[in-house]
Amino acid sequence: MPSWIGAVILPLSGLLLSLPARAEVKARSCGEVRQAYGAKGFSLADIPYQEIAGEHLRICPQEYTCCTTEMEDKLSQQSKLEFENLVEETSHFVRTTFVSRHKKFDEFFRELLENAEKSLNDMFVRTYGMLYMQNSEVFQDLFTELKRYYTGGNVNLEEMLNDFWARLLERMFQLINPQYHFSEDYLECVSKYTDQLKPFGDVPRKLKIQVTRAFIAARTFVQGLTVGREVANRVSKVSPTPGCIRALMKMLYCPYCRGLVTVRPCNNYCLNVMKGCLANQADLDTEWNLFIDAMLLVAERLEGPFNIESVMDPIDVKISEAIMNMQENSMQVSAKVFQGCGQPKPAPALRSARSAPENFNTRFRPYNPEERPTTAAGTSLDRLVTDIKEKLKLSKKVWSALPYTICKDESMTAGTSNEEECWNGHSKARYLPEIMNDGLTNQINNPEVDVDITRPDTFIRQQIMALRVMTNKLKNAYNGNDVNFQDTSDESSGSGSGSGCMDDVCPTEFEFVTTEAPAVDPDRREVDSSAAQLGHSLLSGSLVCMVLALQRLCR
Repeated sequence: MPSWIGAVILPLSGLLLSLPARAEVKARSCGEVRQAYGAKGFSLADIPYQEIAGEHLRICPQEYTCCTTEMEDKLSQQSKLEFENLVEETSHFVRTTFVSRHKKFDEFFRELLENAEKSLNDMFVRTYGMLYMQNSEVFQDLFTELKRYYTGGNVNLEEMLNDFWARLLERMFQLINPQYHFSEDYLECVSKYTDQLKPFGDVPRKLKIQVTRAFIAARTFVQGLTVGREVANRVSKVSPTPGCIRALMKMLYCPYCRGLVTVRPCNNYCLNVMKGCLANQADLDTEWNLFIDAMLLVAERLEGPFNIESVMDPIDVKISEAIMNMQENSMQVSAKVFQGCGQPKPAPALRSARSAPENFNTRFRPYNPEERPTTAAGTSLDRLVTDIKEKLKLSKKVWSALPYTICKDESMTAGTSNEEECWNGHSKARYLPEIMNDGLTNQINNPEVDVDITRPDTFIRQQIMALRVMTNKLKNAYNGNDVNFQDTSDESSGSGSGSGCMDDVCPTEFEFVTTEAPAVDPDRREVDSSAAQLGHSLLSGSLVCMVLALQRLCR
């Protein structure tokens, strides 16, 4: 072979060998990545025009890349922000449920109390006139204390109601015995005979049972709505760990670094990342579900035997019925009090008798349902509670479902139907690892997120304790019992220790027992019979003394 031929072949072979190497060196364009990166609001000065070697990357695969160190840092922060917003948006339903229903129930309850007080005042002014107006603070104080209890005041319902009847007895006793002068000590002695004499019949006992258990249930229920609202608001504001932020960056933006800006994460890949990042939130689920179950049971009580609306609506009629009992039995009551407390001193000589004032009506005006004020924008307790129950049921298992809710969003993942053309954390291909179970302890082998299962989140544990305390209060309220301790949640709950359980009418825990029927039918047909009783009682000799007292007081 001629020497020149060999000389030509050698350079040609060198050229042929070098061609593949030159082809590999030719980098791909980062045009799509630049466009997507700029759309996020970042400076294009951070991003190269063509792929560069990726040895500098700390999270994404260290291959040829469109990401610089600055880009990886900024996209990591972007991943964190997007994750925080995702959790907040996904939990929006449960948060707004508790916020709106708490507002609705609270408005309803306050308006119900206002209307009951107004109805009593209007009825008693029409019926008793000046006699009532001169003693109206006794009734005003009753409603003030009921409102204070509801808003979290340290009020013992039983003691407060006993005090109301004792004060009413003192006032009534003076009015039916105007010929005597009673000292403070004597009146205190009179009040001690309230339970023994039963001057108001059985009304105080029945009303105490109904008011106490209904108010305990209503206050505890609205406190439960408050706790649910606060827990949901707090838990929805997550603070991802460094391990979670790394996993989020790898899932959401490492495809950018590989130039795969349109490829979304595989669904199962997303689930493992979210289960690792939200492991502590999932642990809230057990206590949250118990809390929701307890709320639903108290809601059933509010619809049934502990219905606050059926208690407050006829309270004016019931108190008036008690007053009529006192009028009819005034002679016997006075005789027994004189026997027990001693003969009182005569009062100064009465002035000449006058006729009763014209505004002292002797009969109730017939009750017209249309005259009753409408509570809470026309709603009723039954409709309100039914609506709340439906929303509460939908909020069960909300925290363990967060990963699934987030990952099923088509803007988040490639979906379950596209398991081959999705980002698996390394390339565009199927995601093979198994899906982790829920909760912190199950993340020990999570392939995507480094989770320290030995250190539960303190903040989440505080929310679990708040739910546990509230659930205990709800269980007690279900049985008609109040809880005499300050709970650990932020709602301003008082420590009222009144119990709605009297004469064994309360059921054992979470066992439904039918309670006695309310003393007044819902349609309040008793008003007519009450009016007849009042007309009859005005004919009794005891009422003559009452009229004389009125004359003396009105001068």
